[in-house]
Amino acid sequence: MTTLTSLARARAYELGRAVRITTRRHVHVGNRPLVFVPLAMAGEANAPLACLVGDTPAAPRLLVVPQPRNRDLRFAFVAQLAESVLTYVDSFTTSMDLVKDAAVFTDAPQLVVANPAAVEFTRLLGRSTRFRRPDGPYPVAPTVPLLGRWLTWFADAADRPGSSLVLPLTTVLSDHWATGQSALEDANLAALMGWIDPWDNLTGQQAAEQAEDPTRWPPAGPATDPEFDNRVLAELIRAYDVAPDDDARAQAVTALEDALRSQMEPTWRLMWRAIELLRAIEPASSVEHRWLRDRREFTAQVEYWRDGGAPQPKVDHAVRAAQRLARLEQELEEYTVERAFDDELAMAEYRLSGDAFRGRVVSVDATRVDTSGKRRRPRPHIVVATRDPVRLEPGTIVRSPTRPNQDCRVVAVAPLAARDGPDIFVPTAVTLELTSGMGRAATPAPGSVPEVGDELCYSALIKTVRPAPQFPSREETPWTHGGPPAPYVSDESAVEDAGEDWS
Repeated sequence: MTTLTSLARARAYELGRAVRITTRRHVHVGNRPLVFVPLAMAGEANAPLACLVGDTPAAPRLLVVPQPRNRDLRFAFVAQLAESVLTYVDSFTTSMDLVKDAAVFTDAPQLVVANPAAVEFTRLLGRSTRFRRPDGPYPVAPTVPLLGRWLTWFADAADRPGSSLVLPLTTVLSDHWATGQSALEDANLAALMGWIDPWDNLTGQQAAEQAEDPTRWPPAGPATDPEFDNRVLAELIRAYDVAPDDDARAQAVTALEDALRSQMEPTWRLMWRAIELLRAIEPASSVEHRWLRDRREFTAQVEYWRDGGAPQPKVDHAVRAAQRLARLEQELEEYTVERAFDDELAMAEYRLSGDAFRGRVVSVDATRVDTSGKRRRPRPHIVVATRDPVRLEPGTIVRSPTRPNQDCRVVAVAPLAARDGPDIFVPTAVTLELTSGMGRAATPAPGSVPEVGDELCYSALIKTVRPAPQFPSREETPWTHGGPPAPYVSDESAVEDAGEDWS
């Protein structure tokens, strides 16, 4: 927890309502996201129990597994889920744009779940289904393995910093609001929304206390309330198991559907309300280009599988894992910089730590020239007066969010003469040398040098484009990392995959 977030939590507790910790929205919110509320069977490894799924608030589709321990019923549930998910995904593959001479789908699917646990459920469900076969032993519907591939793709996308292909709402909401409760309590969607958007004229704390009652606000899943499991669910599943005929079995399924719908509908309503709240926030400027990156990823994946590409491997081989890690690190660095440059409150975290500062330009030497090399180069100096703590060493390169293409080098950091009256922060003069962003002429281009009186923020956060690390090919994996991996042969593994335990 950062200093600013701690202060915001204290302020939220004092106000009785969550407070914003960003000035912009840092995720893309689609016009037609797919909301997915899964429930799992307690005591069974990732055994689906039920779900609500749909892309419109008024028309969720309820799917139920009346006996989660029955393998055939599980895959019948997955086949029904595939109808909804694959139809939704396919609807984004009909229209394309031309972006820098490359065809990209005009939009991409977006999966919205309640929390990170639902992302993990999605990952395991994809792992359990993407290798199944429509023929041979234990055949499944042809759509089941394709659904498994897409669920795995969504779950992998959730790991990528800045991606909006999957939105776990408790994480996204906590990135934009601070509540008056702990981060652990924020993992409860109902309690979190109680602070952000309290109901019935309650304070945030009162609404969050109500959210702790599972009879009024059932858990958002995928785990269910143990009391509901013992008191209601166990009896309904037992009634299905002992049903003597089809009519009795149908009645048991209807009773199960009614009970499970009551457990998921409050979460369904909360999730669509959360989407509304997020959509009302103005998006940050970098959201659009990150969503374009997501669209490109979606386009590439569709084309890969259309061309006969294999499903994601069970375990990444060493080279692939290293490539993925390098990419995640690069994307995290980029997202951190973009978030700070787009948002004054996000930048405030770095101002508090001394890695950024904001102040007024008090002196400008626009005609200064560096004559130390073979060619005279314009190197103007500016002096910025700030009350922020500055912990930047001379020689550090900084940039301003309002001048993102101009590098400045810290020349000196020195205290200013104290003013009359007490000062909480000692005023500091930061001398900066402009090294780029002034054009190619012998003198700086008009407007390229800040003027006296300008209010500017400078930060050592810089998004750099680094060349991709050079990794060996899959076939050249060194022996220290297991050597070249054996290829996955679907036909040879079909029996093994089909008979694998659901986990």
